[in-house]
Amino acid sequence: MSRLRGAGTKVCDLDAAVAVIADRQSVACAGVLGWITPDAVLGALGDRFGRTGSPRDLSFFFPCATGDAMGIAGMDHVARPGLMRRIVSGSYINPRHPVTGDRPALSELIQQNLVAAHSWPIGACMHWLREVARGSPGYLTRIGLGTYADPRHGGGKFTALAEDGLVERVRFRGEDFLFYPSWPLDIGILRASSADEHGNLSFEDLPLTSSTLALALAVKASGGTVIAQVGRIVPRGSRAAHQVRIPGVLVDHVVVVADQPVGTDVQSDPGYLAPLPDTVRRLPRLPAGADKVIARRVAAELRAGETTILGFGGSSDAILAMAEDGGLDGGRLHDYVLTTEHGGFGGVVMNGWQFSANYSPEALLDGASQFDFIHGGGCQVAVLAFAQVDAQGKVNVSRFGTTVPGGGGYVDIAESVRRLILAGTFTTQGLEVSSTDGRLSVRREGRVRKFVAEVEAISYRAGAGARRGQQVRIITERAVFDLTVDGLVLVEVAPGVDLHRDVLALMGFPVAVAEQLRIMDSALFRP
Repeated sequence: MSRLRGAGTKVCDLDAAVAVIADRQSVACAGVLGWITPDAVLGALGDRFGRTGSPRDLSFFFPCATGDAMGIAGMDHVARPGLMRRIVSGSYINPRHPVTGDRPALSELIQQNLVAAHSWPIGACMHWLREVARGSPGYLTRIGLGTYADPRHGGGKFTALAEDGLVERVRFRGEDFLFYPSWPLDIGILRASSADEHGNLSFEDLPLTSSTLALALAVKASGGTVIAQVGRIVPRGSRAAHQVRIPGVLVDHVVVVADQPVGTDVQSDPGYLAPLPDTVRRLPRLPAGADKVIARRVAAELRAGETTILGFGGSSDAILAMAEDGGLDGGRLHDYVLTTEHGGFGGVVMNGWQFSANYSPEALLDGASQFDFIHGGGCQVAVLAFAQVDAQGKVNVSRFGTTVPGGGGYVDIAESVRRLILAGTFTTQGLEVSSTDGRLSVRREGRVRKFVAEVEAISYRAGAGARRGQQVRIITERAVFDLTVDGLVLVEVAPGVDLHRDVLALMGFPVAVAEQLRIMDSALFRP
């Protein structure tokens, strides 16, 4: 093995690190989009296979989508037939490359049924790692019953090659549960900021830690090998103990890769690490259009003092709209407690490829602990996206058409909050709207309808949530619905749209209209 330092050190080069991976092993890797992604190690593993044809038939476990399939390729590095036999992931990367138009390589493998692909809720992925780490038979949970993760509805299998048995529905003490059996992890790959030669890892310039500790513990409990990618080597004993989040006893090999970006389009930014006095001034503005209207309407639902968890996509736009419209002036940002499933608290949940990390955060939990907080009801309200909704209140974000994003943290969050806001455009793919004089005009309708007779996959049963007292509201650019025990009720419509032509006629099922149908505030549609 090639060394960068003297005898006894754990530091080695990339080729030496990936040389320890053998055929048919299980490889776990921690990353969240572009954040904390060990991109160089994954790239070296893909390159080794390209040169030598080895290792073959690996099983990969990614708790969350890792990389962006662009400048930070992440899981796309190892999405090669022959190298990847099976993958279990909490979410997948789906957008096409903005320049080349190429679909992510892993999406192609899934579409062509060239890999045994599974998707678990991210919370199940995080907590499953804990069970592997403590040598238990597996993870038992009520979360996800009746969704795509339930064997009665697919068991999280995304391809025909995917095998049965990774998720079971079991009866325990008279109740139904989902059970995720444990299996050993041979290799763990993670990223940190700094390491010493003993392998002690710190994260001082990275905004998340996510599943890194849980993953390292699970791999070592399996008798496996942990590889850490870091930006620098520091002297042993040079950091305070509370800065070292992963002790060297859990790390076998350290690879130094300097000048890696912190995240997608972020080389370095102190605003992702600590509170800044001028946070609101630094935030980007949303472009005009349907998403901005939705963000403004969602902002009206947010309440000071409530712990609010925001999801991926347009769900995280509301706080940017509030900032632009002056709702956070005078230090009012501190009135709102914002978080995501990835552990940041305070400041602003960012959107786009910067999602998952809070800007100007005040506190940070690791991924597994954050899902303890979520499952325990720590978040009062959630704002999440939707791809499809049907008459029974079933919601789909996990699989539709040729798109396979997986469920992410959606199942865990939606089932655990008191108040759920679903935000998204009324139709999609090609939708164009404009607004003048406080009125909305649909210039071109989207080709794909989102209110359908039957969803293609079940990510959440909002109707069941309503029956147990959860408040569920759906916000689009032209209409607002409440989900009641009797089904959807249209409660607001945008000024300027035709109720029947632009709303009711485009729904795949009949919907009740409130007797006192309100007109959406014209201020939502200002330039």
